[in-house]
Amino acid sequence: MSELFKTPLHSWHVSHGARMVPFAGWDMPVQYSGGILEEHQHTRTKASVFDICHMGEFKLRGAKARDALSRIVTHNLATLGPRRCRYGFLLNENGGIIDDCIVYCMADDEYMLVVNGARIDVDYAWIKSRLPKDMFFENISEMTAKIDLQGPESCRVLSEATGLDWSFLTYFSCKLTEFGDDPMVVSRTGYTGELGYELYLREDKAHALWELLLENPLVKPAGLGARDTLRLELGMALYGQDLDEAHTPAEAGMAAFLKSDADYIGKAKAFDVRESLIPLALEGRRAARHDDPVLLPSGETVGRVTSGSFAPSLGHAVALAYVDARHAEATDFLVGKGAKPLTAVRGTLPFYTQGTARVKL
Repeated sequence: MSELFKTPLHSWHVSHGARMVPFAGWDMPVQYSGGILEEHQHTRTKASVFDICHMGEFKLRGAKARDALSRIVTHNLATLGPRRCRYGFLLNENGGIIDDCIVYCMADDEYMLVVNGARIDVDYAWIKSRLPKDMFFENISEMTAKIDLQGPESCRVLSEATGLDWSFLTYFSCKLTEFGDDPMVVSRTGYTGELGYELYLREDKAHALWELLLENPLVKPAGLGARDTLRLELGMALYGQDLDEAHTPAEAGMAAFLKSDADYIGKAKAFDVRESLIPLALEGRRAARHDDPVLLPSGETVGRVTSGSFAPSLGHAVALAYVDARHAEATDFLVGKGAKPLTAVRGTLPFYTQGTARVKL
């Protein structure tokens, strides 16, 4: 096994008792001493910080950067103005998802792309090979740290830490500011369903910002375990489990993000549907696992689980599963192998509806 990458905060996690696990080629904290359920609940009620430094960041600029990028990603860049960001996809020619990513419009014809950590090299090579040779395109992942502050108290925490009132920042918008004497991008997006901010800064400044945020008694660190339960309660898909090159955005239930009029790569097949990613609500706390079979009550296997977990905010387990499109509207399913499969019903997304992510401050 090759050596795992380490984020700038790795030594902090180890010294504070985090349980570390391999994730997307990185050695990452899955939980701290309080455990996943406590970290989940703290994020839902107060504020947590997450080390997301494993994610990748690219910079793109040039006289026709918008036109060039519009032919590569599914994002509707024609309506994306400066200091706004948008979620979408990087597709292959068959409409399969190479990655899901957020594009930030920093200024006219200047963009930042945020991609998944396991896909940095693949994404960079794919995009670069399809851009005009004279366009500036740089992988800034190694020099960039990303810390996410998530929870209903996050605006208060961030405002007190920086001395600036961040209540003006609306959902899926961003602002360039400073941390000390260095630039920092602050965006308001989030994957937990709660009010949250993403902080991008120089990697050598990550430790100072992390500790500054933790000085506030409202804030605790949270690991990958809580990140997973929080995102799954929203039904947010994770690349490598729920999203991959074998499935289109439409199959993943995300055709709503395909609004660009540009002739982007994979557009002709992006709406193809052979399987559908559906939400499942299970009885009790026992969770389905990745690749567990999904069956009709008759016993016919019609799909497989991609993500599953106990949902602490709901009191029962939930899952996402790819099911043959012919059976995607069925209401009752069985999940798992053996004599005692789990009983599941088709749910609706988001599973958890009480989040503060879109609240007007």
